[in-house]
Amino acid sequence: MLSNTGNLILLLNILLSFLIIYYSLKCIRLPNNIISRNIYQLSLLQCTTILICFFTLVAAFLVSDFSLITVYQNSHSLKPIFYKISGTWGNHEGSLLLWVIILTIFSFLFLILNKNHPKNYRLHTLIIQNLLILGFLFFILLNSNPFSFVNPIPKEGLGLNPILQDPALAIHPPLLYIGFVGSSIYFSAAMASMITNYSNKLFAQSIKSWVLISWTFQTLGILVGSIWAYYELGWGGFWFWDPVENASLLPWFAMTALIHSLLVLEKRNSLYFWTIILCLLTFILSVMGTFLVRSGILNSVHTFANDPSRGIYILIFLSLMILTSIFFLFKKYKPANDIINSNSKETFVLINNWFMMFYLITVLLGTLYPIFTDALTSSKISVGPPFYNSVIIPIVIIFLFLMAIGPQTRWIKNKFTNFKNIFYIIAGSIIINFTIVYLFKSYSFISNLIIISSLFLIISSVSDILKTQNINFSRIVSHLSFGFLILFIGLNHNFSEEKDFNLKLGESKKIDNYKFILQDLELTQKSNYKSVVGVLNVNNLSTNEDRTLKPEIRIYDNPQTLTYEASIQTNFLRDYYLTMSNIDRSDYYNIKFQKKPLMIWIWISVIALSFGGFLSLFRNAKNN
Repeated sequence: MLSNTGNLILLLNILLSFLIIYYSLKCIRLPNNIISRNIYQLSLLQCTTILICFFTLVAAFLVSDFSLITVYQNSHSLKPIFYKISGTWGNHEGSLLLWVIILTIFSFLFLILNKNHPKNYRLHTLIIQNLLILGFLFFILLNSNPFSFVNPIPKEGLGLNPILQDPALAIHPPLLYIGFVGSSIYFSAAMASMITNYSNKLFAQSIKSWVLISWTFQTLGILVGSIWAYYELGWGGFWFWDPVENASLLPWFAMTALIHSLLVLEKRNSLYFWTIILCLLTFILSVMGTFLVRSGILNSVHTFANDPSRGIYILIFLSLMILTSIFFLFKKYKPANDIINSNSKETFVLINNWFMMFYLITVLLGTLYPIFTDALTSSKISVGPPFYNSVIIPIVIIFLFLMAIGPQTRWIKNKFTNFKNIFYIIAGSIIINFTIVYLFKSYSFISNLIIISSLFLIISSVSDILKTQNINFSRIVSHLSFGFLILFIGLNHNFSEEKDFNLKLGESKKIDNYKFILQDLELTQKSNYKSVVGVLNVNNLSTNEDRTLKPEIRIYDNPQTLTYEASIQTNFLRDYYLTMSNIDRSDYYNIKFQKKPLMIWIWISVIALSFGGFLSLFRNAKNN
């Protein structure tokens, strides 16, 4: 029943997309500037039916309808209701349905919220967006159908991967997809802009809010994924430059450059083709990330699927997008006649864009190089944190200084009159840095420069608040948050401690200034797993502080899986992070203890960075 319902709705949505494209093309030929009422009704119906389709799948998970192969492979009758619901999008097929929902909703909202823009521009955007919707609907029906029927009907499901049974990972995909898939609407708008020659600052205004929405949610999605990796994967870090992590970061770089380009296009009617290229690039990178995650060419805890046929479809779809984009870009490209003074805000925006492109290309090469090496030479290599840190960190130092100076400049032509102020800020940053070194310990030359440059950005942003005129709070909050983010990451890296040792029940061990005692092992039974909980006393001998940490070894039955859950005690200064694992069924347990300074401030900095995006969104809505 649910299988037939879901498939009929998917077929209906294909029909609706064709009808929207047909009526849009018909309406474009009409001389007036009025969009047919039929198009609004069809778009609304399209939104409604795809949501019904999604809730049909949610219902199948809730009632444990194992006649659907997606439910059978990703759920279990004893699984908690929360994870039954999140299991709807915690798999390849369901997540693609979520993609189509976001594509459809953004298409409808763009149509009804941009009524002050030309009819042909809006309709061409709608047509291209529906071509994208059709591409993903055909992918779902032909290759990744969440409503595929299985016969004979199994009595029980296989269950959801235990590491996905987590609140953070339940909300991570929807947040990330609003960022990923939300970029489709300004991809479509950019194509429509080139087709209709709608290239002035009004075009920038038409997509600015959509860029800010996708950037903000992409930032929050990356944050939630990092928090999940920190406490769930057990290694104590929040970013490992995993290829799938990188796939979410690549569009973020392009979005960040795009936001700044839109400022120039809106203010000075310049950098139009920068804006177009970044619009196209953002969604292309999003689809490329989908290809990497779902094709099976990557081996990562984050990947969804291992089916080459899915990868081939997405690769063909991606290739068509790239070729079409390049065709229109070269057809419409004209050398810019913009005269940009080298000493102006526009120049600093361009510099920002080139920095973002450098980061993007570096991460892209680091992500793809092992794949090409494996394909060409059959030798498996990995590109890890040392590569990214050595290439990116020195450039970040320069970027932070320019990020602080850029907002101080003026449009068109600037006269620097604030050298004295810059000198004072640099001097203050150096003094604070060496105070940290004096009070705690010395660290590398590069680390000193990272701290100084981040402090320079922080102090510059704070000094902007003291100005009484034309305060852009959204920009100040974003730049200030980014400065704090880099500062806290640098301090966390420099002052983290790690201890790795073995203990058995009742044994104690002294390492440096810490004494560890494995006091007890507790057995607990939960609704979907059993666990062995270690009770460890950690005593800091230098401060005589005692704390008890309780790491877990969890045993899941559906599917049968063993996971190691970290015990984390957090305060505003540091995290105490401890994991426990059994050593080959012996009496000994491997204990990994870490002290991670200022971890909570890393998360707070990213939340504040996202808040800056929301402030920009509200400011833009108010101005328009």
